[in-house]
Amino acid sequence: MITTLFSKSRPLNYLIVACLALGSSIMAFQADAKIEVSAVVQQISCSILWLLSLLLINFITKRNSVSKENTFPILFAAVFVLFIPEALRDLNILIAHFFILLALRRLISMQSLLAPKEKIFDAALWISVAALFQFWCVLYLFIVFVSIVLHVSRDYRNWILPYFGVITALIFAGMIHYFSDFNPISYFYTNAVVDLSFDYFQEVSQNAALSAFTAFACILFLAQLLSLSGKPLILHAAYKKVLFSFCIGGLIFVFSTSKANDLLLFTVFPLAVMTASFVEEMTGKWIKEIAVWLLVISAVTFFFWQL
Repeated sequence: MITTLFSKSRPLNYLIVACLALGSSIMAFQADAKIEVSAVVQQISCSILWLLSLLLINFITKRNSVSKENTFPILFAAVFVLFIPEALRDLNILIAHFFILLALRRLISMQSLLAPKEKIFDAALWISVAALFQFWCVLYLFIVFVSIVLHVSRDYRNWILPYFGVITALIFAGMIHYFSDFNPISYFYTNAVVDLSFDYFQEVSQNAALSAFTAFACILFLAQLLSLSGKPLILHAAYKKVLFSFCIGGLIFVFSTSKANDLLLFTVFPLAVMTASFVEEMTGKWIKEIAVWLLVISAVTFFFWQL
């Protein structure tokens, strides 16, 4: 039933996903049990950002044909975030994630070869701005250079443009420092640290959610990797960027000093694309339905367990 319903782009589908996103966001907020004006304002901001992120995911997948004419990507994005309810109340992570989506929108659309210089600069700028909220987002600059290699490597000016994007973001950070207490030098000094330790969760529910999320992610990543050769040649570059995006999202979690499941939010977009692709390629109707229900039930179970 789920696969049949979401196999088309219907207004009802968007309404269901919006209700799922808002409902999970509200429940995650209530679990925090801080009913204060500032907390309510922050949660409203988080909910709006998450809805905007889902709209952006829908735009990226449809505009660049990385999924068929369906609403699977936004459904699976809303489902995967149920494994990590902490992300729905972490404003900094949601802001950084939104800017990364803006950058990926520009990078994935480079396959059209329209205005590549503007897209390179914009992507580097958005990634650098995201790094002001979560430092290790700076790793996404790697995808900028991958995109240059895949599409426009012959023009030497394209190799310089990312640095201008970074410099622009640094100027922006300097202006913020001038008008507020934010110190970019102190921020980079504190956060530009690699911490590979994993002795961090005390609650069994968070460890179990991480294990389940990782299991689903590894299966989907391998499936996407193995099926890449069967994709239309024109879309190979886009799917490679999706795979790189997933890997970098995982590295952000591994490298960060303050490890928490909410950092896995950066893997949600590529996972949503990979899951949509996986479901689209499955031939057996009931096998497809069982696979989707298994994911949904697992996500909902871990969501309520962690509240």
